[in-house]
Amino acid sequence: MKTPVKTPVLVAASAYGADLVRRLGHAELVPIVAAAGAAGLEIRRELFAGPQDLDALRELILKHKLFSVYSVPLELFEVDGKFARADLEQAMFEARQVQARYLKVSLGHFSAASDLQAALGWIRQAPVEVLLENDQTAQGGRLEPIISFLALCSGNGVTVGMTFDMGNWRWNQVDPDAAARALAPHVRYVHCKGVRDDGGKLKAVPLEAQDVEWPKLMAYFPKGIQRAIEFPLVGNDLEEVTRRYVALLASV
Repeated sequence: MKTPVKTPVLVAASAYGADLVRRLGHAELVPIVAAAGAAGLEIRRELFAGPQDLDALRELILKHKLFSVYSVPLELFEVDGKFARADLEQAMFEARQVQARYLKVSLGHFSAASDLQAALGWIRQAPVEVLLENDQTAQGGRLEPIISFLALCSGNGVTVGMTFDMGNWRWNQVDPDAAARALAPHVRYVHCKGVRDDGGKLKAVPLEAQDVEWPKLMAYFPKGIQRAIEFPLVGNDLEEVTRRYVALLASV
């Protein structure tokens, strides 16, 4: 059997559903992701069920010739504007354990009163590159605060990359096209998903080849940019389902 050709597509562990990941663990996903031809696995810390052997997970990922992104549900700035140093230091320690390519966090409660210099100093010295994601919250998913923060970072000589989640903008009524145009120079990694209004509640749904909006968004970013499946992967044969969507995302 031929070795699958690696693409710039990763799979977020959350795509397999929280219940399954907590029950099986991230290690069980690694062979599936590798066999499906993906380049890597996005590890989701919120889906850990108890203490994790991160050293063993790192070795398994490397054995399958993958790389990882370490995603933590943490915000740079707490409600009072303070920089969340202690929690982020722990997350960075874990990201180094798994040899992650990126540590993914969100902005949080950023304002003129926030401790910007503390955040800049930490990001500047980070051993793993920090990526900022637009999440679904009111504080971390609006365009203006993200633009403001990134501009201040650049003005202080600190480069901060972005995880651009094409679907999350919908939770804050932000036009994804406008966001892509504004943020394109900062984007290093793209979370790919569709969004559907299901009886007044937004939910993530798979992208399909006939969809026209997501390829338009991808066109704003460099060809070959790293992107991840972050929509539900469901089926009796998870490897085959994963392979199909890896190929779809790799084609754009």
